[in-house]
Amino acid sequence: MNKFENTALILIDIQNGFDDMEYYGGQRNNPTAEANCRTMLDYWRVTQLPIFHVQHCSTNPVSKLFPGNPGNDIKEIVAPRADEPIIQKSVNSAFIGTNLKEQLDGKDIKKLVIVGLTTDHCVSTTTRMAGNYGFETYLIADATATFPKTGINGEKYDAETIHQTALASLNNEFATVINTRELLDLLASSK
Repeated sequence: MNKFENTALILIDIQNGFDDMEYYGGQRNNPTAEANCRTMLDYWRVTQLPIFHVQHCSTNPVSKLFPGNPGNDIKEIVAPRADEPIIQKSVNSAFIGTNLKEQLDGKDIKKLVIVGLTTDHCVSTTTRMAGNYGFETYLIADATATFPKTGINGEKYDAETIHQTALASLNNEFATVINTRELLDLLASSK
């Protein structure tokens, strides 16, 4: 039996607005995150496993991710097909104010693979809730990325530090954190 049979791919907030790096605090880490997300998406499409796109629809009209703003659009590299559901949310978790959990339960999905933007915000929050809901969750480290942050005392933290500490907080607590190649190897060996 395939260990990853009926595992859902959750693509979080891979939207054009995140290309405006200055708006989000400066140079982000992992410029190949979207390409790795596409690699995962291609695999899921070929194997006909369940796919869910998550789109952040900010309630702030000046946000890059506000509906109607060009930044709200999902990036072309992972653009949803007509038969792939889009879960629209207005908070960090893809489970809050949406029917994602109901859709997953309705398809008897027990395992999730999570990719997207940004590591320490919507990816982290959704991953934490997925773990709390009891899903066996895999977070793909090199298919996520984030931006630098300023600490509470004005200290500067680069994007890679923020990314790595977010992943460290999630690993083996809420999810198994691995890279794209590792997951693809696991998928191949589970057939």
